[in-house]
Amino acid sequence: MKFFSGFSLKNEQHYFKDYINSSQYCVCGFSYGAIKALSYTQEQLKLNRRIDTFQLFSPAFFQSKDEKFKKLQLIGYRKNRDKYLNEFLTSCFLPYEKKTVEQCENNIDELEELLYYSWRVDELRELSNKGVSIEVYIGSEDKIIDADKAKDFFLEVATVTYIKNANHFLLTN
Repeated sequence: MKFFSGFSLKNEQHYFKDYINSSQYCVCGFSYGAIKALSYTQEQLKLNRRIDTFQLFSPAFFQSKDEKFKKLQLIGYRKNRDKYLNEFLTSCFLPYEKKTVEQCENNIDELEELLYYSWRVDELRELSNKGVSIEVYIGSEDKIIDADKAKDFFLEVATVTYIKNANHFLLTN
């Protein structure tokens, strides 16, 4: 299994242990890591490498957000990076108490990439046509992405597990 971490995070895959397919032919991504996981999976398939399962945990889905929202996120990050990241991580755990997560170096370009990334049905359908099973896990109480719009989008090309009362980390308490 190959796992890609969320924005500013590392080693958070333990939060998804109940869902992760541990097969060596599985690629997983959480939040921003879902974007990186898609790119990696596409590269591996071009090299004729085997990928059976593609799992996305709370994929970064901001294509339904307006330009004002995206610009405010970038302004907040530029103004006070540490404050922005603290508020971001707190929001990831809402409506529950914030837990400890390991952080890594990050930059404005990564934040901009995740905010402006647009998922494309045709790219995901291409994976499916190559025999890759696509699984998406979304929490109904996610305060980072628009869970309902993400669910509706991914339902067209994936098996979507919509977890009642779960937050961005798919935790229910």
